[in-house]
Amino acid sequence: MGIVASLSNPTQLKQNSGDGFLARKQAVDILYSVLQKKEPLDTALEQVYATQDKVNVPSRDQAFVRAIVSAALRHKIQIEAIIAQFLAKPLPRKCGYLREIFLSAGAQLLFLGTPPHAVIDLSVRLCKRHNATQRFAKLTNAVLRRVSEQGQDKLADQNNIDLYQHSWMFQHWQNTYGVDTALKIAHAHTIEPALDLAFKPDHQDEAQSLATQLDGALLPTGQIRLKTGGRVEEIPSYDDGVWWVQDMAAYLPVILLGDVKDQEVADLCAAPGGKTAQLCALGAKVTAVEASKKRIKRLKQNMSRLRFHPNIAHANVLEWQPKQKFDAVLLDAPCSATGTIRRHPDIPYLKSEQDIQELCALQKNLLKAALDFLKPGGTLVYCTCSLEPEEGLHLIQEVLKSGPNLILNPITAEKDLYGYENWIEQGSLRTFPFSFQHDDERFSGMDGFFAARLIKK
Repeated sequence: MGIVASLSNPTQLKQNSGDGFLARKQAVDILYSVLQKKEPLDTALEQVYATQDKVNVPSRDQAFVRAIVSAALRHKIQIEAIIAQFLAKPLPRKCGYLREIFLSAGAQLLFLGTPPHAVIDLSVRLCKRHNATQRFAKLTNAVLRRVSEQGQDKLADQNNIDLYQHSWMFQHWQNTYGVDTALKIAHAHTIEPALDLAFKPDHQDEAQSLATQLDGALLPTGQIRLKTGGRVEEIPSYDDGVWWVQDMAAYLPVILLGDVKDQEVADLCAAPGGKTAQLCALGAKVTAVEASKKRIKRLKQNMSRLRFHPNIAHANVLEWQPKQKFDAVLLDAPCSATGTIRRHPDIPYLKSEQDIQELCALQKNLLKAALDFLKPGGTLVYCTCSLEPEEGLHLIQEVLKSGPNLILNPITAEKDLYGYENWIEQGSLRTFPFSFQHDDERFSGMDGFFAARLIKK
């Protein structure tokens, strides 16, 4: 039973929503969609939000649903390891929503500080609601009581290396960067990220003012970082179009292009438009290319709010035939997005090693096409929000060996990266989720990103 089917009775839901039952039920449904049906978290959330309009769910309950789901996905390995210690034997393969009920409850008990009585009572009610889980109601009650009593001690005793060894991603990071870095990456992914806003150059004074107003921090890039919850649309000056949401790491590739004022620049795979906005703000003549009809709609909406007017091409980069060559090209290639797990905790449960192999083939073809769009002597910045070297450094090294008309223009910390030497890997940009540390740890962290700056001979 999917989300839409299970939430199809608005009258019944209204009767159950007052005690938090609906929020827990939606959280379980979303987790089931992500973990069992392999649906992206954003897609599952959109389906729930569409249904909530019919039942008038308070915004605080919507936020609680997202908090439960995010914590459950971020800490899934930890939660399941603790649950397993209180089970006499593993759960049967066919047990309906039981795994997701345990996961949701574990997130509340271990990480969200929710009162145990409410968590246990509502979890048992969720079990009784479905035929496949009714027989596990007593087990659920017993296990969750033990989690509420002993869970924090078990959490403190967990050995992180043992926990993560069964994750192919962790194994990959360990083999590439070493066990210490792999553990830092895994830990960073359990921390909810802050929100980064980029401002138009002529509104930089407003950035400082807004940071002060909302108890935020000013970043080296000139962006501000906020720890406020709630909807982005409710942040001051949203309708004025003076800022856009963009992670600090995602802000760096455009910086690597240097002075782009009055230059013809192609932004390939452009949606949702953060880098397009940056380029427009810096005075470039931007052509933004995007293949997805849904994503290009979002790109246009974002540009409209910001009062930017780039040339937008709805086209597949591999088939696009521009009428001109460009001074600079920015290729933010489709990738595994493992550098954004802090913001998208569903990624480890949706991606596979096979996906990376297929994406690498696409990335090479996109890079070849991007090179064709570039004038001789022009600059091409290739970037991905991936931690995998196959999608970054290894791919660039392979392309440089096979492409005699392309050379690497090394990135320097002082000139390009605000002095951060630890963001450089063999002349290219490499950030990790833990790479940026702020005096106030609430404002630490950034996405994992790779970028290389290339020159066409």
